[in-house]
Amino acid sequence: MVSKGKVAPKKNTKPLSDEQVRILGQKHNLADSTRPFPTGERKANVEEINAQNPKETQRLLNAACSQIRFRCNCKAWGLENVPEAGQFITACTHVTQMDVFVPMTALFNLGRRPRFMAKAEMANWPILGKYFRYVGMQPVARNSGKAKAIEEESIDILTSGRPLTIWPEGTVTREPHRWPMSLKPGLGIIALEASRRLGRQIPLHVCVTWGAANINHWLPFINRKNVVMAYDKALDYSDLLEGCETWGETPPKEAVLRLSERVRARMEELMSEIRGEKPPEEGYWDYRSSSYAPRVSEREYARRAIEKSKARAEKNAQ
Repeated sequence: MVSKGKVAPKKNTKPLSDEQVRILGQKHNLADSTRPFPTGERKANVEEINAQNPKETQRLLNAACSQIRFRCNCKAWGLENVPEAGQFITACTHVTQMDVFVPMTALFNLGRRPRFMAKAEMANWPILGKYFRYVGMQPVARNSGKAKAIEEESIDILTSGRPLTIWPEGTVTREPHRWPMSLKPGLGIIALEASRRLGRQIPLHVCVTWGAANINHWLPFINRKNVVMAYDKALDYSDLLEGCETWGETPPKEAVLRLSERVRARMEELMSEIRGEKPPEEGYWDYRSSSYAPRVSEREYARRAIEKSKARAEKNAQ
């Protein structure tokens, strides 16, 4: 147990071995996500590309892909799940800062140009900060009290037809073994409210990257580490949109929590497969309490919903 407000010390994690990559390769079609169109021929979204500073974006893409190849052996599966057109949401894990560049370059190499949410400080980074703004970064001022405005801007991005990439943990995971931790509610609010306004479920894809935590960033060219990314099929949350016309101004808290937990649980499952390890038996890491919290199953959420519904019915009958 770690006292509230303190960060748990990170424990050593095993590098992703060649043998584990071989096992993953037997089950999945691993592709080099740093190369153009890694899954084969597909239609690039030319309109989206031309609308997002194409020359500057291509320069950043080339530089980022070169650096990733220099630092690691990067492979990915599931990239065929990325839609060729239309809006979609990508919810990514955040183990290291490289977890920003790996999914971003993969999506760009597939001919898409998602806007992406990132901490506002990145916009002020020397040189890179300028390019981040060029290529569609949506600065998120953390602890600014502007969550509502940020969520509204993100919803507008989706309803206008653009894809959006989010790192819903809000920062690098604090889980001691670097498993996904609790998610911020913004992802659930954005996905549910944007879907309600469009009148249909927006595709929501979970994206997990693992392996970069073991890279020696001072000597990256020595013993390049294996990094594997999984891009999952669209997550179904249509049940959480039932009755959305009666929500009022915002999605109900329960639906937001259920979607957040559904995404976090899927992140954990995919990371477990990549690592070849089981997640902590103690539960998942809760950022606010800086301790482990018990996992909540879909069955438990359903039971709680039934109890609340019965309580409301009894209250109305009185």
